[in-house]
Amino acid sequence: MAKMIHSMIRVLDEARSVDFYSKAFGLAVADRVTFPTFTLIYLSNAETGFELELTINQGRSEPYALGEGYGHLAVSVDELRDEHARFTELGLNPGKIVELNRDGRLFALFFFVSDPDGYRIEVMQRNGRFQ
Repeated sequence: MAKMIHSMIRVLDEARSVDFYSKAFGLAVADRVTFPTFTLIYLSNAETGFELELTINQGRSEPYALGEGYGHLAVSVDELRDEHARFTELGLNPGKIVELNRDGRLFALFFFVSDPDGYRIEVMQRNGRFQ
C-alpha cells in the first residue's frame, strides 16, 4: 500500500514561511536540503509523520500564481475555537468559523487561513472523519 508522506508548495521567502507554519501549526524544520538552484525545507511535528515540503527556487523574486487548480491543505485540531482565538492574537487573520451540518449532525467545524504566499489552509475541529 502507498503511504502519503508529504505535500509540496513553492514559497518565496523561506524565513517568512517557516515562521508562519511554526506559529500557526507548531511545525518545525525536520530537514533542509540545498541544491544549486533550489532548496527543500521539510516541516513536521510530533502529531503526524506527514510533512510539508517548502520549495524555494533561488533567484525568484515574483510571487507564484496559484492558479485555479490549487485547493487547500487541511489540518485538524482539538479545540477549533481556541485555535481561532490564538490565530487572531498572533495576527494571522483567520477567516470566520463555519459549521457544516448534515442529516442533523455536525459534519465539520472549520476556518481557513492563508499563508504568506496565499496558500489556503483549512483548520478543522477533530470530529467524525476528520481526526
